[in-house]
Amino acid sequence: MIEWLQNWYARQCDGKWEHEYGIKIDTLDNPGWSIVIDLKNTELENLKIPYSLNERADEDWFGYSIENGVFKAAGGTHSLSIIIELFKGLVDSNVGNDI
Repeated sequence: MIEWLQNWYARQCDGKWEHEYGIKIDTLDNPGWSIVIDLKNTELENLKIPYSLNERADEDWFGYSIENGVFKAAGGTHSLSIIIELFKGLVDSNVGNDI
């Protein structure tokens, strides 16, 4: 999934996009992960998804939304790859799976 995310990011880099937009992966203190992916000036910039929370256990959860051209997600300590897979699924279903 990391390799896929790297490739998606590389496809967005056009000499301009990467100077204003990007991807931020951080940790949370509850504990967990946070990912913010700018979608402005990409094929997904107009996509809107209301916040959705998926809780499977205390530390096994993730939530995400797309608003104002930004994908925001957070999850438990073992949810990083799930969040990236979720983003890949959104790209595949809204742009095409050749991305």
